Amino acid sequence: MVMSEQLILALQEAGVTLSGKVIFDDLTLNIHERSRIALVGRNGAGKTTLMRMITGEKELDEGERWTVQGLSVGYMQQDIEPKAGESVFDFTFGGLSKESKEESQDYKVDMILMPLGLEPEAMMTDLSGGQLRRACLARALVEEPDLLLLDEPTNHLDLEGIEWLEGFLNGYSGTMLCVSHDKAFLANITNRIFWIDRGGVRVCTRGFGYFDEWSSALIEQEAREIKNREKMVQQEVEWASRGVKARRKRNVRRLELMKEARDKLFADKSSFRNMMARMDVPMIDTEKSSKICAEFYNVHKKFEEKTILEGFNLRITRGDRIGILGKNGSGKSTFLKLLIGELTPDQGRVKRQKNVNVSYFDQKRSALNLEDTLKQTLCTNGGDYLYVMGKHRHVCGYLKDFLFDPARVDDKVMHLSGGQKNRLMLAKVLADPGEFLILDEPTNDLDMDTLDMLEEILVNYTGTLFVVSHDRDFLDQVVTKTLAFEGDGKVEGYIGGYSDYVEARKAAEQKAAKKLKKERDEGPKPKKDEAADQSSDIAPQATKPQKKLSYKLQYELDNLPAEIAAFEAEIAAYNKKLANVSFYNDDPEGFMKTTQELDTAKRRLERAEMRWLELDEMRSA
Repeated sequence: MVMSEQLILALQEAGVTLSGKVIFDDLTLNIHERSRIALVGRNGAGKTTLMRMITGEKELDEGERWTVQGLSVGYMQQDIEPKAGESVFDFTFGGLSKESKEESQDYKVDMILMPLGLEPEAMMTDLSGGQLRRACLARALVEEPDLLLLDEPTNHLDLEGIEWLEGFLNGYSGTMLCVSHDKAFLANITNRIFWIDRGGVRVCTRGFGYFDEWSSALIEQEAREIKNREKMVQQEVEWASRGVKARRKRNVRRLELMKEARDKLFADKSSFRNMMARMDVPMIDTEKSSKICAEFYNVHKKFEEKTILEGFNLRITRGDRIGILGKNGSGKSTFLKLLIGELTPDQGRVKRQKNVNVSYFDQKRSALNLEDTLKQTLCTNGGDYLYVMGKHRHVCGYLKDFLFDPARVDDKVMHLSGGQKNRLMLAKVLADPGEFLILDEPTNDLDMDTLDMLEEILVNYTGTLFVVSHDRDFLDQVVTKTLAFEGDGKVEGYIGGYSDYVEARKAAEQKAAKKLKKERDEGPKPKKDEAADQSSDIAPQATKPQKKLSYKLQYELDNLPAEIAAFEAEIAAYNKKLANVSFYNDDPEGFMKTTQELDTAKRRLERAEMRWLELDEMRSA
């Protein structure tokens, strides 16, 4: 007989009201030992409030909180005020219990700080916002409480860090409850779901991988129930319209019940429609005459002694949907700044299509002014209307598309949660995404519903898309190509999303392992003499000749840089000649001829550069 796990914490008939708004009413919730719970719900649904109720930090207005005796509860802090003179090690070490500190378990701190990319000696006051979040995560993990609560632990982690965290949590012996927008992460670490929906919590006894299937079944069932109730209420309304004969008490009571049922139906339908709301943002037609949007030609970029790009070449065509992966500090943001012209390469050239409308979602949300209202953020020219895809939209209606209460139109940005700020930033960027859309970590702090809506918008977007994200499922849904920044200037390109990238890496590793095993099994060939020994070292390399360009194409590739340099010098000379203000007055015909020659030289340069890229791609392939 399989025994059920022990109950360690319960909320019974709990009620909480914040600023006059009922968040939870008559809520009953049980958490059992070794449960690994995904806590999901929209921004503002009450996820953080529920976590605070579980920790006991938030007192209940009604009901009771019960815990098993001696239960320790740990909570990953979101916002902290770093103390002057406190190192990362000291802050993290502070999460250890008194007994652990006495046992001198410093190794636990080092074991967790290293994969999170944190230096133990660094001062807390010197850390960025993302590093502070990682320090809070490290402290929560070091604590090893009976019940661990994590709020968006994957934010500001690179993929390697996320995979390490998955392994750590899967080996964790305690109970865990986690809020995260990362669907793949939740699917890999959970065995239960708590879904906050309209003031209640629905429970699924399977992991997050079954959430879509389970929630869809619940929604379909609710839709059927509402439809059946509509029929019953309609019958009662028809009865009431014929009059209440003799005003008999039972008929009067039936009339009252009908009105109550109708009012409740209207309220439930409205609630259901709000829950099912989706962003409805029309997509702009981004067709352009030129197929090439941008090109990186032999680009080199360093910061101090750190190589970001080295001999990097890339052609970006209209309609490309490119995901960008890599560790923190590997060069992803530098690449984007080179792409939009905020940085210039140390060597090489970045060419961009002229007059391209670039929309940029910055993960730091620097385009948001905390002192502005929601209306001022969207209606930058004043008034109550903004342009959305070339059409006038009232700001309240547009905010509603992004799941904001229109009554909050005059609220200041500083009063929004992290997820709400992200939604506002998305609303601002997606009002007119143009032909070139760059999203740098857009999924941070988003709830599942908003994430689904964003995926739907991006799937229908017809322009050129760049997405930097560590959300594996999100990348699989929206991109068709992947750039992996491996560090030290190395960048690898793959067809497909994150899953395709992983499969390609695995295949390459397996191939390398087989090759190494074969070499080991065959062993060194017997030595006859020095010459024979040298030939045996060379022979294995000759058995698999590497594909090369033909002599003619290789010759062309080798000579193109000199041609390109000559064209550049020619263009510089023409520009210098045309810069002479008296040239046109002294020789109008010569001025026109030089202008034509300059245009011809520019076209030749462009053809030479494109040819160099084509041959270089052929050589790489």
